[in-house]
Amino acid sequence: MNPKLRNIGGWLYRRAENVLAAMLATMFFAFLIQVFFRYVMSWPSGWSSELSSALWIWIVLWGAAFVVREEEEMRFDLILTTVGPRVRSVMFLITAFSIIVLYGASFPAVVDYVTFMKVEDSSYLNIRMDWLYSIYILFVIAIIVRYIWLSWQVLRGHDRGAFDPTKAGSGV
Repeated sequence: MNPKLRNIGGWLYRRAENVLAAMLATMFFAFLIQVFFRYVMSWPSGWSSELSSALWIWIVLWGAAFVVREEEEMRFDLILTTVGPRVRSVMFLITAFSIIVLYGASFPAVVDYVTFMKVEDSSYLNIRMDWLYSIYILFVIAIIVRYIWLSWQVLRGHDRGAFDPTKAGSGV
């Protein structure tokens, strides 16, 4: 791959991590404010609960779309690690094709539903629901593009499922 493109991709990846960290910090502080208002001040604070819930949706989908790498995803790969590279590639391509087709087929309905949600606002923050759920559109696009790219790499001979014991971690 072109080193300039690799550098741009690395920069974009780090910015996606920065956005994710900012959302997590904002959610944490909203949670702390909610606890303080509820238990110290005895004031209801629905806005902080709503903000935490909205940010949780964004954190999960933003992280899955732009931050978590394919090899970092949790998998049950008992069979995948026992087969050879060719069978592993075929298994990956079948999985990737299924993901691309299913997300692709659902995409028009997803866009239709999210754009329909412009008629609703959130209760406390008055955020339009189509803006709140727009992250799902980005998520679907990112997953489709990711699996097209990974499939192209597999078709070019890159083994996506090869186990490298030098990179195995304990998770601690």
